[in-house]
Amino acid sequence: MTLSITELPTVPFKLTRAGVIMSPEPGNEFEADGVLNPASGRGPDGELYLLPRLVAKGNVSRVGLAKVTIDDDGVPSGVERQGIVLAPDEGWERGRNNAGTEDPRLTWVPSLGKHLMTYVAYGPLGPRLAFAHSADLRNWERLGPCHFEYQAELSMDLNLFSNKDAVFFPEPVKDPDGVLSYAMLHRPMWDLGWIREGEGDHLPAGVTDARPGIWISYVAVDDVQKDIRNLVHMRKHKQVALSEFPFEELKIGGGPAPIRIDEGWLLIHHGVSGTMEKSAFDHQQNVNYTAGAMILDADDPSIVIARSDKPLLEPETAEERSGIVPNVVFPTAIEKIGDQLFVFYGMADSKIGVARLDRA
Repeated sequence: MTLSITELPTVPFKLTRAGVIMSPEPGNEFEADGVLNPASGRGPDGELYLLPRLVAKGNVSRVGLAKVTIDDDGVPSGVERQGIVLAPDEGWERGRNNAGTEDPRLTWVPSLGKHLMTYVAYGPLGPRLAFAHSADLRNWERLGPCHFEYQAELSMDLNLFSNKDAVFFPEPVKDPDGVLSYAMLHRPMWDLGWIREGEGDHLPAGVTDARPGIWISYVAVDDVQKDIRNLVHMRKHKQVALSEFPFEELKIGGGPAPIRIDEGWLLIHHGVSGTMEKSAFDHQQNVNYTAGAMILDADDPSIVIARSDKPLLEPETAEERSGIVPNVVFPTAIEKIGDQLFVFYGMADSKIGVARLDRA
């Protein structure tokens, strides 16, 4: 029997704030408009690092590197900045009115011995997904923009659309045809009206809800073993989840890399409620970003088996309610320190917070 969304069990986890870990550095031109939405990973030295999005004047974003300092109680308490590791140096990362290597997500993939970075390249056609890889978090090799293979049953080319919130699973899973594959969650946006006025939404076949949701795409392990550059050629696209509850009525998107738990894959995601104005790419002043969670099936991560019907964390503190974009809690990284899991998140597009993740 297939359960409806409202009949799914809830997610047995909770988030508890542990503080602000990073704020813009006074006088640092690269951080003048905020530090936010970090990726994270362990370096070869075993230390924990954040890779925050640094925003300079003019909304130009770069990816920085900062070592996390841990207090005597094992809680992240601050960072030591160590420079910039990715800047919008390629033509496809720079538009006339914007430039950016934005909102990195990181997944350590043991079978590759690499950190895989997905990031938003904000170029001439708006936000597009791009990939890079590294063994040490400091030196990144670009793999280039993501290319979605045409899928006839969707009757749509996903490459036409802007896309965000992409993240890889840390280990191979089976694709819809049973092929062992690397899988990526992502969030296509169907609105083309911002490119050509009046164009509006163009939905793939079988999709009736235009709200941006979470999709999954795959690339075969064998292809990546032949050439890691094949990671950019994603195939077999499938919708995973759409907005279902009031806290996510406008849209949802993936957060940190999914982590394996007893029940399946735990995915912390963000949900957006409020009122949209103009296009999905403008800063919105009447929306509310919160953190939710879902559990994906261990064998088929395109299937949601549990889902939170209320936020695990919502904007309540001054740092979360006031900033470049008010009322934003935006989870993007998850790490284990000792026996405790911590989630790092953007606060009002201005600062970075951290919260403990525990079973409820």
